[in-house]
Amino acid sequence: MRAKKEMWMQVQINSDNNISMHGRLSDSIGSYINNLLQRFDPYLTRVEVYLTGENVKKVGPKTIGPKDKRCVLEARAKRHQPLVVTNKSTDIEDAFSGAAAKMHRQLETTYGRLADKRRRKQKMEERIGGMPSVSAAD
Repeated sequence: MRAKKEMWMQVQINSDNNISMHGRLSDSIGSYINNLLQRFDPYLTRVEVYLTGENVKKVGPKTIGPKDKRCVLEARAKRHQPLVVTNKSTDIEDAFSGAAAKMHRQLETTYGRLADKRRRKQKMEERIGGMPSVSAAD
């Protein structure tokens, strides 16, 4: 009996110096992406996560201004162009979870349409193949 191969897509996490990235946050982001997008694993090679803090001005040891966080997710697809989504929020968790939800919808739309197109083509071929042939010799 053969063991089922567990497939995990590669998740690459990048952040700027305004985001304090630590092992626990990195691990939770990676496992969240893998769990949310595991259905699309056959279509994807990797997902890249870019976390940035925007509109932050540093004056000495203090930061001044709104602390907007931005998360950009880029899904690298096999045989297709990469898909990119962006989400902004006041904290990194909300920015990330919003971007992840957007990516899930984008992948569902893209690969759901491709699957429907393949199913329609297969049904059409079955219908045409099941039709009696018309010959001039009748």
